[in-house]
Amino acid sequence: MRKAVVVIFALAVVAFLAAPLTSFAGGTVTGKVTYSGKSEEKEFLFSKFPNPKFCPKNPNKDLVKGEKRILPTIEVGKDGALKHAVVAVTDVEDKAFVDGYKGTDVVAEFCEFLPFTGVVVKQKNFHVENHDADPDDPGPKGDFPGKKGVLHNPHTFEVLGPSSSTVFNIALAEKGSKLDKPVVLRKDKQGSFLRLQCDQHEFMQGFFLPVQNPHYTVVKDDGSFEIKDVPAGKHKLVAWHPFAGKIEAEVDVPEGGTAQAKFEVKKK
Repeated sequence: MRKAVVVIFALAVVAFLAAPLTSFAGGTVTGKVTYSGKSEEKEFLFSKFPNPKFCPKNPNKDLVKGEKRILPTIEVGKDGALKHAVVAVTDVEDKAFVDGYKGTDVVAEFCEFLPFTGVVVKQKNFHVENHDADPDDPGPKGDFPGKKGVLHNPHTFEVLGPSSSTVFNIALAEKGSKLDKPVVLRKDKQGSFLRLQCDQHEFMQGFFLPVQNPHYTVVKDDGSFEIKDVPAGKHKLVAWHPFAGKIEAEVDVPEGGTAQAKFEVKKK
């Protein structure tokens, strides 16, 4: 009989130790981001920029219309879905996440920066790698530098309202060349973000929201999102888009449950 008591006690101890692993995992935030306006875009003539034969080879045909490169500044999908919006919890400071953040990765491919939107962490590195080479470019002296690569010039700015200031500006002259620089932001607490543009090809742009915890995501094409493992309790949430704007909400995340958040970004 004593052996049975010992076994039961041991099982109870195991159950007690295992319980916190599931009981305090937090909850999930799901929802959708929509936009009250219509899609907007900018047009650029390939002929006004370097590599006018190579850049139109971009496989995303929504970006190429004949001799024009399209920069979709606001993309609105079915039922008003706002594509490329970033959703993030803003009131949680996670030092372990910040300390362990490996950096933001961007590639320059067929004269496009990928991804178009994402996140950065202050003082953590921003990586850009050039994947482009243009075999049709004979070079100024006929020496075919295009075989080595397309010159891209990633230029980053900290943007707050109408003002912006350079963070870094570095040329990537050859295919395979990389940069790896820390993101220096001085106004992130006021709502600034990081803007990326190629000084050689103006239509190459990307935009990044500063975060300080892992509770963020970029919405799917239908505007929906899901953020898991958010600490239980009330939190401030932001839906941000570099051209459409920003909207905030408060959610109450239940332990082990799901909170809903719907954002409608109004056309300015």
